[in-house]
Amino acid sequence: MLSGFLKEVTFTQLAVLADENTRKHCYPLIQSALPPHQVIEVAAGEEFKNLNTCTHIWQQLTDLQFDRHAMLIIIGGGVLGDMGGFCAATYKRGINFTLMPTTLLAQVDASVGGKLGVDFNHYKNHIGVFQEPVATLISPQFLGTLPHRELRSGFAEILKHCLIADRAKWEEVILHDLNHQNWEELIAHSVKVKKAVTEADPREKGLRKTLNFGHTLGHALETFFLNSPNRLFHGEAIAIGMMTESFIAHQKELLSKKELDSICRYILSIFGKVNDSTDQSQIIALTLQDKKNKGAKVLMALPQGIGKAIWDVEVTDKEMAEALNYYQSL
Repeated sequence: MLSGFLKEVTFTQLAVLADENTRKHCYPLIQSALPPHQVIEVAAGEEFKNLNTCTHIWQQLTDLQFDRHAMLIIIGGGVLGDMGGFCAATYKRGINFTLMPTTLLAQVDASVGGKLGVDFNHYKNHIGVFQEPVATLISPQFLGTLPHRELRSGFAEILKHCLIADRAKWEEVILHDLNHQNWEELIAHSVKVKKAVTEADPREKGLRKTLNFGHTLGHALETFFLNSPNRLFHGEAIAIGMMTESFIAHQKELLSKKELDSICRYILSIFGKVNDSTDQSQIIALTLQDKKNKGAKVLMALPQGIGKAIWDVEVTDKEMAEALNYYQSL
């Protein structure tokens, strides 16, 4: 797949961007398929998804004297894909890049749709651009390199795609636990859902906002725990976000009690519950930084029954507090 693709595209220089984990576990799986190239390595983890790491990447590309016709292959999860793509899209006003997502989360979500960026002052994806890669090459073989927690984190976005776009697939998925899913089929399904939505609304003016279901409170929780010893993975935070935001949808009569119970029961069976004490007021305050907001209004994407979603639904601090209380009561 990779060698065939590289024969079809032209580039003057080639570099592979990897983090310390993908350099060790994933790069060896593709190394023999690559023509002469350089490797740029960065530290792994969300805490390094910042402008300091970008400066390191830009400096490496500069030191290697990469011109505007060079190609960057990014082999990593969502963090590296977002950041590496952002660096490629801004280096000399943009060089071509190819994504090779190595985590389930990146394969079904982060690598589709052209959103790139980095965190800034602990705000998720606060600085970024829209830019599509030349190609996204997805291989399920990389899933064998993942720890269980990483696989589970990616599963949250698969569930989200079912909840906003495909009720029948949701009913099918919840018949099995995490260890008995058909990953090839689910990856293809998620990519199809997200691709259809992002192509219909590339700049997130309407329909694409539905992909943010679970992400308003989810991102706030992820940010809250970012510098905690009990940091949440992205999918773990989004799982809580989907449960709490489903409760808000139920309170607004968009979702039946039976549907709410189905969502929370299955997600809890996979992710368990986070019992750490949280500062509700701080979490709610963090939602004000959400990129879907307009002015001082917090706007959410919420399910309208399982398999459909609406967007730009205004939600109050009181409703969010009640939703967080509901989660703690589960």
